[in-house]
Amino acid sequence: MSGQSGGDLAGLRMLVQYAYCKRLGYLEHAQKEFEYNAEVIEGKYAHRRVDRQAGAEKLSDGERVHARSVNLSDPVLGFSARLDLLEVDGKTATPVEYKRGRAPETKEGTWPDHRIHVCAQGLLLRANGYESERGIVYYVGSKKRVDVEFDEKMVSQTLEMICQMKETMESDVVPPPLVDSPKCPRCSLVEICMPDEVNLLSGAVEEDQVRRMYPVRSDAVPVHVQDQGARVSKSGDCLKITVKGGKTQTVRLLDVSSLTVRGNIQVTTQALRELWARGVPVCYTSYSGKLVGMATGGWHLNAQLRVRQHAAHADRLARMAIARRIVNGKIRNCATMLRRNGRGCAEAVEKMSALAERALAARKYEELLGIEGLSARTYFEKFSTMLGEEAEFDFEGRNRRPPKDPVNAVLSYAYTLLTSQATATVGRVGLDPYVGFLHMPKYGKPALALDLIEEFRPLVADSACITAINNGEIRRSDFTRTPFGVSLTGGGRIAATRAFERRMDTSVNHPVLGYSASYRRILETQARLLARHLLGEVPQYPSFRTR
Repeated sequence: MSGQSGGDLAGLRMLVQYAYCKRLGYLEHAQKEFEYNAEVIEGKYAHRRVDRQAGAEKLSDGERVHARSVNLSDPVLGFSARLDLLEVDGKTATPVEYKRGRAPETKEGTWPDHRIHVCAQGLLLRANGYESERGIVYYVGSKKRVDVEFDEKMVSQTLEMICQMKETMESDVVPPPLVDSPKCPRCSLVEICMPDEVNLLSGAVEEDQVRRMYPVRSDAVPVHVQDQGARVSKSGDCLKITVKGGKTQTVRLLDVSSLTVRGNIQVTTQALRELWARGVPVCYTSYSGKLVGMATGGWHLNAQLRVRQHAAHADRLARMAIARRIVNGKIRNCATMLRRNGRGCAEAVEKMSALAERALAARKYEELLGIEGLSARTYFEKFSTMLGEEAEFDFEGRNRRPPKDPVNAVLSYAYTLLTSQATATVGRVGLDPYVGFLHMPKYGKPALALDLIEEFRPLVADSACITAINNGEIRRSDFTRTPFGVSLTGGGRIAATRAFERRMDTSVNHPVLGYSASYRRILETQARLLARHLLGEVPQYPSFRTR
């Protein structure tokens, strides 16, 4: 028995998640956000027996049977569902729902959302001609069956929850996050929802109430392949990288956050499919490192966010409000770099601090660009003071396209790496990488990714360049000189990439949120905070400024 066809009916899982947390239900089903975590995987494991399709066609009047994975739907209720287990005696049907955890020590013996879940299954059974007066929640952790009576009160609560959920899902307003809830650290969407961060920035909680609910750094890291003629394929749960001569290297897919291939490198269809299924982007760059394309499993499904992004870009006041804070953050971070690492930079630092304040007060776009340009000139005039006195290279100013000296070659390469990672990050968040606020749209230009990296240029790219040169990781032999400019050799790119990725994994304290995380994590955090601002949850974009 499967009732009406599911068609466009909502899955019952939507109601259960909404009953557990309205924000979780909205993010996953209205905005199509989804992430795996340990509890989601454990839940799937707990369902492994009931998820096996069993003969639902065995259900018939007068026959006492147990049936697993029974599909039901009803257009009036507006739901379709797959029931874990169904116990049927004649026309009386009792749904049994498996839950991974332990039964709570409460009067009811079940959690409220679990009761609503099994009651909604009972309503589906009634709609399909069966009598259903009670259901059972089976807690795998405590191996306990708990009865749930479908009395008038329980049915009324379930129907009311269905009405509330439908109204919320049709709205474009995201439900507010829970405040200091024990549910949040265990939620699979905690890094997307950002409950404590949103509550802090919206004024709902104090700074000391912000919890860091995810690791300082992710175990998954970017993989870079640059040996020309190499081949990237899938081998079991690993990526297999084969270079000329037959030498191979494997990387666990679980440890890959992105794959970047430079120049003429082949990626097999099987590897692409697996990477896309895991949400891992593949960045294709020129041999010099310029991003030329990106392959993903498809557009992020949160169209509402991109609509808000494009509307904010079209609104001059909204665009300027974001751009001002980006420029302010960049200037302050540049000043911090000079203060910490430069020699004789007190006057430049003071000048840049004043420019940062002027950026926040700028009213016109051209004025803001002028302030940003003046601060950049001041910064790079003192950049050489951050290079060690024993460094092999001189630096007389910023130049590019192509770089005219080794230091500029490393800077340009590091900025390219940062742009590629930011482009992948904003795409993963659901934003359009090509519509920015400080950088104006231009054909082939990832304007929003360039916006996002402004605050991180000095702290990540410049710092990686300075460290690699001062520590002797990059030497004169790592460059090729032509009449047109200077570029890194293959070995030089490897050394620069290592320095860059090491810096991205360095942990730093977020001055606004109050906890530490790697620069890689904070880059994504900033993209998600921008998304929360565009969706109206955070009053202004909080630029990242290290102290």
